[in-house]
This record gives sequence, structure tokens and C-alpha cells, in this order.
Amino acid sequence: MSNDNKISNPSPSNDGSSFVEICARRYSRRDVLKAGAAASAAFALGSLSGCSGEEEVSSEELANSNWRTENPYRSAYDFIEIQHGMDEHHHVAPDHQAQVLLRWGDPLFKHAPEFDPNAQTLDSQLQQFGYNNDYIGYVALEPKKGQDARALLCVNHEYPIHGLMFPGFGANDSISAEQVKISQAACGASVVEVNCKDGIWEVNLDSVYNRRITSLDTEMEITGPAAGHSRMRTNADRSGKKVLGTLNNCAGGITPWGTYLTCEENFNYCFGGELPANHPETANHERYNVPLGWMHWDKHDARFDISNEPNEPNRFGWVVEIDPFNPKSKPKKRTALGRFKHEGGENIIATDGRLVIYMGDDQNFEYLYKFVSRDPVNLGNPKANRDLLDHGTLYVAKFYDEGYLEWLPLEHSQGPLSAHFDSQADVLIEPRRAADLLGATPMDRPEDVVPNAKTGKVYVMLTNNTKRKTPNVANPRAANVFGHIIEISELDNNHAQTRGYWDMLVKGGDHNNQDHDAYFHPETSENGWFASPDNGAIDPTGRLWVSTDQGPKANLTGTNDGLWSLETEGPLRGMSKMFFRVPMGAEMSGPVFADDGESLFLAVQHPGDIEERPGSARIETASTRWPDFAESMPPRPSVVVVTRKNGGRIG
Repeated sequence: MSNDNKISNPSPSNDGSSFVEICARRYSRRDVLKAGAAASAAFALGSLSGCSGEEEVSSEELANSNWRTENPYRSAYDFIEIQHGMDEHHHVAPDHQAQVLLRWGDPLFKHAPEFDPNAQTLDSQLQQFGYNNDYIGYVALEPKKGQDARALLCVNHEYPIHGLMFPGFGANDSISAEQVKISQAACGASVVEVNCKDGIWEVNLDSVYNRRITSLDTEMEITGPAAGHSRMRTNADRSGKKVLGTLNNCAGGITPWGTYLTCEENFNYCFGGELPANHPETANHERYNVPLGWMHWDKHDARFDISNEPNEPNRFGWVVEIDPFNPKSKPKKRTALGRFKHEGGENIIATDGRLVIYMGDDQNFEYLYKFVSRDPVNLGNPKANRDLLDHGTLYVAKFYDEGYLEWLPLEHSQGPLSAHFDSQADVLIEPRRAADLLGATPMDRPEDVVPNAKTGKVYVMLTNNTKRKTPNVANPRAANVFGHIIEISELDNNHAQTRGYWDMLVKGGDHNNQDHDAYFHPETSENGWFASPDNGAIDPTGRLWVSTDQGPKANLTGTNDGLWSLETEGPLRGMSKMFFRVPMGAEMSGPVFADDGESLFLAVQHPGDIEERPGSARIETASTRWPDFAESMPPRPSVVVVTRKNGGRIG
């Protein structure tokens, strides 16, 4: 999603070292700190020799676990690369095929109405697939007779673009009360059953699991340390333990017990109004850029006007846990995971059995977090994990130029936090301020954070930060237009540890253009480099895939966003290849693989929106009418499923 591009961190730069100095310090001590990393250190300094002319590995060879050790100079990916480019269509590797599976407005239930952009109603949108699909979670179901596969897709619907939703839409602040309700109903999440037969996926409209969760009226429980706190109470909810809806749901995750985590990101976009003078929430709201008012919901819904409900913003910015197997269950906002502009809910089980969830706070100069549960996961009894996410420790990352990082606990009883906060609930309502006090490292828009269960490594997508004036240890470029990816190795390969090592995997941009100050493997093709990494996915063989979100800066790279493969191990580390390209104006979101690796689900978000100013796009002037290409239809955000021609593993 478009970043609000403001700086709310009062101390955005705490390390004025140049990248040359950082590298010199960082890598001079590296061998002492991280045995066996000489090859990747050499690559980071630009000295890795190329490996051209090598054959690519076949999907059959990938099944051999010894293949990569025996063939270190051959690519782990087997597909025909596509080219950079900008047009109104989607493109996929020619040895693969793409099927549009779900479009905004498609019915989710047997008796739901067909989509008509000129006759939208609240009732119809509540029965249809929501707008601006982002994260996709895949939960496998047992196939029925005659089916190849069966699954639940858990899909986020991040935010509305009213000018691309409503034909003839006028000024943004002219939105009607009915349009606000439709807009709120179009956001949130969908749970939908999909079935595959003879290699073709389709939606099951008769499924008992299909469900819409909205920003409008889905009642949710607030759980954990902040539940019931006075700062969580409103006129409509004197208890501080329930809230209507979820907002700006960006990335997410699936827990080991099969629940769906959806992450609230840019919630400030939805609030308008003005706090009374000297209100106690003033500093808190300023730290989160509340109110921004881009949605204009406050014109017709008083709870989004902070002059009426000053505490309502405190009830958003959380991770929400949803049981996809029970459509009548109440989603739960898990406050132990902290309140910020959440990106990422990917998780992994630590060596002692506890769950670790990695999260980014997607704004300029904000922080990288992880949550470690107090109790171990019970894999034999999913119900035993019902409240697991209400108890644990939230940590924030501090990076050091020696090549290690430290995870600092955000606990009220420790360090400077006890003097600046009244309780643990206060800390979790304002973890940004707590992280400031602890001296965490301000990052360049940390977005998706992806742990690899095969290798134990963790990959942090840092999208960009054009506001940075001086580099710091883990953010090596001033005016960082193109973003970068950091690799983390936790101490002893235990993700619950409070120390680890970090390394730069790639720096986005054209590595052949000195002005970009980018780096990839030197043999990366002219189509292989990318900019603004946003989401990541690990496929069943342990390979990394990266999707991008350049926003209106795509004109600086000459290519639309897309999905790239990215080598992470061996002499080819840092080599990427372009696999999928989205149409004009879209970003590539939510990559997720079916359990067998033979289907890949992708979210094409906001096609047609090429405008610099958020909310200024209009149907009538959109850069594409993808995927319908009909004059009667607007561009529609959609989920696409990719399979290999003639079958087999993706990529």
C-alpha cells in the first residue's frame, strides 16, 4: 500500500556512518562472529566471481535433498525468465500458466448476487469477495473424491480506493454515507474454500467455511494485557474488550494449529477529526500520524472521528487471530503482540517448542519486532493453543556493525520503560515509544519478515525510505529509493534467542547502474534485479520468492512490480530471476504455495492506480481495466493461481 511517507519517529537516525565505514567495520570482524560466511561476505563487498553458462536444475532434481550440495553452481530454480516491462496485462514465465481465480465482487455464497459496479449495495458487498486483496494464507483440507486438492484461502482486503470502486466518483470528501458502508464492507478479510480438479482451481460456493470479515460490523474480542485498559474504552464499548471490525489488513500468517493471523497496518488512514486541546492521547496519536483522514469515513461514521472517540485508534494496529474452520467464531485482537503498523505474521516454532512471530512496522524509520510465546505449542491438541498468543514477550531489534543483533524486551518492569509507562498495557499500546527509549534501530520500512523452516534463516523485506538522510548500520543508503533485504541467523538456530547475526542479502535497484548503488549476484540478468521488496514466501523446498511494491516509483525502474526467485545459499547467493509481472498500477502481494508446491497463489492489488497522490485514481482514467478488459467493468484486484504447464512443481 502507498506509505504515508511521514516521519513520526522523533529520533530517526542514530548512526551517521557511511556505508563504506559500515562495511569495513561489519566485515572485518565477520569471520570471528560467524564461521563459514566468507563467501557471502565477499559477495557483499562485490568480490564474488560470476558463474555464467550453468544449467538450471529441473524440478525432479529439486526433490533430491543432496542436489544443492553436489551442484553448488547450478540454480535452484527451473523456469524461463520473463522480461521487465510496463503494460496493462499480467505476464508469467512461459513454461507456467496463470488463472484468475477470484476478483473483487465475485460471489462467495451460492445465492450471492453477481457483481455490478453500477448497482453496488451494502448487502451485496457483504456476500462478495472484498477489495484490494493482499496477504493470502493457505490452509489445506482433505480432498474429496475426484479432487486433486482442497483448501481454504484466507485473504486480506487492505483498503479501498473509492475512485476505482465507484463509477463517476467525485471529490474524495464528497463520499456518501452508503458508499462509506460499502467501502467498509469491502475491507477486512475473506475465508473461501477452493477446490482443484484436473489441474483447474475453482471456488466452492456451497462451502460451510466461506466467510466475510469486515471493517464495518464484524464483532471482535480484544484479548491479552491491553484488554479492558482505560485507553481501550469508548462510548460504544465501556469494557474495552470488544471492537467492531479490522482495518488496513496487510500481511499475515498461518499458525501451526491452523488459525489465520491478519495484521492491521495503516489504520491512521481511516481516522479524521481533531483531538481537544491538551488531550492525553495527543502524543500517542502524533506518533502514529493519527488522523490522516484519507478515507473520509469520519464524515458518516462518528467512531472514526477522534473528536468524538479519541480512544478508537488505540483499538486498531493489532494482530487479529481468526479460526477459519469456524465461521461463527469471533476474531481476537491479540494485544500481547503490540500495536503498530503491522506487516507480517509469519511464524516458526523455536527449538524449545515456543512460537516465534516476526513482524515489521511499515513506516519510515520504524522497527523490527518479534514475539515469543510464554508456552510451547501443543501440536497434538490445537484447542490447547487457543490463548497461546495472549502470553509472551515482545522484542524489538537493535543491529550492530559487528554483524550481530540484539532483541530487546519491551517489558514494563525492565530498563527505562518502568519510568515512562504505567503498565505493560501502556507499553503494548505504544511500542514505538518504548522502542525509541530502548535505542532500537530505525529501519527503512520493514515489511514482511519470513522465517525459513528448512534453513532457520529469517528474511526481512525493507521496502524503501526516501526520507533517510544518513545511513545507519542496517540501512546502508541515504534516500533509499529501492529497498533491500536483510538475512538474520538466530543464535544456535533457536528463534527464541535474544541474540543473532545479520547479513545483507541484496540491495534493490539496477546493479548495473552506479547511481542506484544496488547489488545482486554479478551474473543476475538485466531482468533479474528488482526494487522495493515487500512480501516474501518460502516454497516447500525451502526456496525464497520475493514480491515488490514500488508504488508510483515504477517509472524509475522501467518495470511493473512482480515476483522474483532469489538464491540465498551457495555461490549463486543473491541471484534473482523474474517470474511474474503485474499489470500497470498494481503491486504484487501475498505469494503462497500449496503444500505440494504445484500451485502458487498471488494477489494482484490495486491494478490501474498509477497516481502519485493517494486516492486520486479514477475508473475513467485508469491505466488498465485488468482482468476483465470490459468497458462496463473497473479494474478489479484479484487472486491469481499459477501452475506449471504439464504439471509439476512451480519454478
